[in-house]
Amino acid sequence: MLFLQSLTPNTEDIKQIEQATEQFKEKAASWFHLLLNDPGEALKELGGDLLHIAVLLLAAAIVFFVGRWIIKKLLNGMMRIFDKRKVDLSVSTFVISLTRVILYIALILGTVSIVGVKTTSFVAILAAAGFAVGMALSGTLQNFAGGVMILLLKPYKVGDYVTAQGQEGTVKSIQLFNTILTTTDNKTIILPNGPVSTGIIMNTSAQKTRRVEWIVGINYGDDFAIAQKSIREILDKDARILRTPDYTIEIRELADSSVNIVVRVWVKTPDYWDVYFDINANIYKILPEKGIHFPYPQMDVHITQ
Repeated sequence: MLFLQSLTPNTEDIKQIEQATEQFKEKAASWFHLLLNDPGEALKELGGDLLHIAVLLLAAAIVFFVGRWIIKKLLNGMMRIFDKRKVDLSVSTFVISLTRVILYIALILGTVSIVGVKTTSFVAILAAAGFAVGMALSGTLQNFAGGVMILLLKPYKVGDYVTAQGQEGTVKSIQLFNTILTTTDNKTIILPNGPVSTGIIMNTSAQKTRRVEWIVGINYGDDFAIAQKSIREILDKDARILRTPDYTIEIRELADSSVNIVVRVWVKTPDYWDVYFDINANIYKILPEKGIHFPYPQMDVHITQ
């Protein structure tokens, strides 16, 4: 209903259209009458009108090309400022694209007004059309708004490993409507920005350091002090492991078939998985050499006669 009302011309617009139509009819009738009585004067008058139109078109063309040149210079200047201040590429690209659209719309409206076309009704129709398209593409606009919020608030950036909407992967690109993830097995996941911006996001790359944890099961009867010392020696030899905070090597659980030791250390975020796998391998290799055994699930059965 709002769209139809916006497209309906108001009383003032109707009067202006009627006046312009009457003036055109009077002008045409006068020129044809002059053409029948004095062809030379008619052609002279027609030439003056054509010259006036040509001047207006030339002025509009000059304004358009000069305006376009200014817009290009302005956008290039903005890009240089963004590069100098090291603004995120996703944010700078979005801002420049939006600025380009706004400036070109203003330039086209200004150029059309020079020719003599009234732009008030044109702007109203453009706004109404935009409203109608917005209603039809409400979901898309929600994703657009979500993309803007992500670019401004930066809950994650390109290269971060995130979990969102039940999916996880490395952020490959942040677009206006979607976020592109790449999984560890090289699959591409496309997430709409609307739900992502309003949902829970787990960013495992946001912090500079992360804690790595292992659960090591040893046999009942094995010496915990020896196991603890052996694990500490393994950790001390890895330069990637941070010394502050100190390691945690403690008994976590007395399970059915094993004594479970929890091992916790802190590393730089990029080293997380390499440290995790390497320490796993070293624990598996070295602890048996120290007389520590890894238990198998077992059940003791006592038979009495």
